[in-house]
Amino acid sequence: QMDVHGRIREVLAETIREELAPEHQQLSTEDLIKALRQRGIIDDVMKELKFVTDVNEKERTSAPKPSTHFVDREPPVLKKTNIDPTRRYLYLQVLGGKAFLEHLQEPEPLPGQICSTFTLCLHFRNQRFRSKPVPCACEPDFHDGFLLEVHKDSLGDGSKMVDATTMLSICDPVHMVLIKTDTFGETTLVASYFLEWRSVLAAENGITNVAVELLGVGTESKVSVGVLDIRLEIYPQLSKTLSLEITNTQFALERQKTAEKERLFLVYAKQWWREYLQIRPTHNIRLVKIFAQDENGVNRPVCSYIRPLRAGRLLDTPRQAARFVSVLGYERAPVIGGGGSKQEQWCTLLAFLCRNKGDCEDHANLLCSLLLGFGLEAFVCVGTKAKGVPHTWVMTCGTDGSITFWESLTGHRYIHRPINPDDPPLVEQPKPLYPYRTIGCIFNHQKFFGNCQPSDAVELCVFDLHDESKWKPMSGEAIKSVCSPGTSSSVPPFPPLCASTIDAAVTSNEIELQLRILVSEHRKDLGLSTVWDDHLSYLLSPALAAYELERTTSVSAGNEEFQDAVRRAFKGFPIHFVYRNARRAFATCLRSPFCEEIICCRGDQVRLAVRVRVFTYPESACAVWIMLACKYRSVL
Repeated sequence: QMDVHGRIREVLAETIREELAPEHQQLSTEDLIKALRQRGIIDDVMKELKFVTDVNEKERTSAPKPSTHFVDREPPVLKKTNIDPTRRYLYLQVLGGKAFLEHLQEPEPLPGQICSTFTLCLHFRNQRFRSKPVPCACEPDFHDGFLLEVHKDSLGDGSKMVDATTMLSICDPVHMVLIKTDTFGETTLVASYFLEWRSVLAAENGITNVAVELLGVGTESKVSVGVLDIRLEIYPQLSKTLSLEITNTQFALERQKTAEKERLFLVYAKQWWREYLQIRPTHNIRLVKIFAQDENGVNRPVCSYIRPLRAGRLLDTPRQAARFVSVLGYERAPVIGGGGSKQEQWCTLLAFLCRNKGDCEDHANLLCSLLLGFGLEAFVCVGTKAKGVPHTWVMTCGTDGSITFWESLTGHRYIHRPINPDDPPLVEQPKPLYPYRTIGCIFNHQKFFGNCQPSDAVELCVFDLHDESKWKPMSGEAIKSVCSPGTSSSVPPFPPLCASTIDAAVTSNEIELQLRILVSEHRKDLGLSTVWDDHLSYLLSPALAAYELERTTSVSAGNEEFQDAVRRAFKGFPIHFVYRNARRAFATCLRSPFCEEIICCRGDQVRLAVRVRVFTYPESACAVWIMLACKYRSVL
């Protein structure tokens, strides 16, 4: 922001001209620093040298909210921390991108024009960063610096300065995810890349430049998307750098160790599968999923997609966690061409969270991880729902043996009571309410079970996981060898969740005003005038709050007061979305006959009302409730 480099260059040039001209004496570093200090540049820089950190764990004290309709446009103030000179940092600068050929024909955006943007998200050792959005172009103008603390999570060595050798043993990569946001706010995952940062340990003067080639995702995982120029710098400078030989040997050893572990697990998995098929030949059509492809087309054991995840102070209860996962968008992995085939893509957690939407597997993996974090015994179930469509959902086992299914896309919970096919016909059997038909296997971060009961129908399943005649287990040791965190496996560590940056009151007002304009215009086209009733709009708030509370806690409350408040002839229609696009929401409303009847209401003294309530959740997930209502004079 201050163009520090430029100013320092000017001062140094000036100093050298002034001081060197008379006697051609040697200038020391001290002289140059003195010159900079005299001109006040060092003080300016030190004042500005603050690095922004997102205060996630600390309790947030929010500023008083502006009154309802006055939108406060002040940018949020981020807390700042000064560099701690007793710690090691990795300063990662993104100096620009090139060869993003898909955007070769993209015209230069005009000032003020909304255009598609690229955003780069980073995760390194429990720290998350996000670049400023830049317009999509063949050479996108990325200019961002990220200060990554190298040993934030070290055990007990928090105060010690790590040296190059210790840093060489830190095998966590910097996970970079590139997201494209189009003009309507829809996000797509462009690339996901694991940066090996330790090459900087062998670089002269601790600085190295790397050109990172990003490859596409899913079906395009072999195709280049573009190149990022990245500069890595260790701060403070290392007193002694390593030789290139040492770093290369370390990388080769790690790769060899990982490859060997993966090979042994593959041998074990093949043996396990052969044994499973010998129980019954029909087992080969059951959905037993041992490996799944991630967004880069890499096959990973399914257990590695799950890890107990604690949400800090962002989520208070398992049901709230289920609600949070259900308001993240649902989108099947894109596939080129028709045929109805499903492209399999289980995303790493960072890619799922940054894109803010994913397939049912991504939702189930995240929900299972959060429930494990809350201390529940949770598993992901792989099976089918109606019409044989493959599906994944989550199951928890109570200490009393009760089984609960959690649908990660809706947040609904179902109690499972098995039907006993051997009961006499007169015994009344429970009617299953859940949509699941068959179940092939269940797994979490430590266990994997294949269903070997005579039938794989969910309603007949008995979830006695200790009975090996019903569930064939996989060796816990084998799973641990490739899936446990801390092993130098190819599994990326989980990022922490981030607090929401959305201001619920401001966003609610914006959507509400846009909807009023859309409704008024629509009625004008029909030759109808529109009168808004602000008081009725306000009265709808308790209903929307009650709907969200019911979704989160399964307890309905406060409906009597709402019924008392709206006594007159009144029609209301609530509708729920997980996106913040008013035009798209309005188009959906018009497709509902009941809602259309309210928007196009004719009669005597018609008064219309609309109320929008946005409920924010971690990341940038939010539940949007909209209630459209009208009241009129009843003449019957």
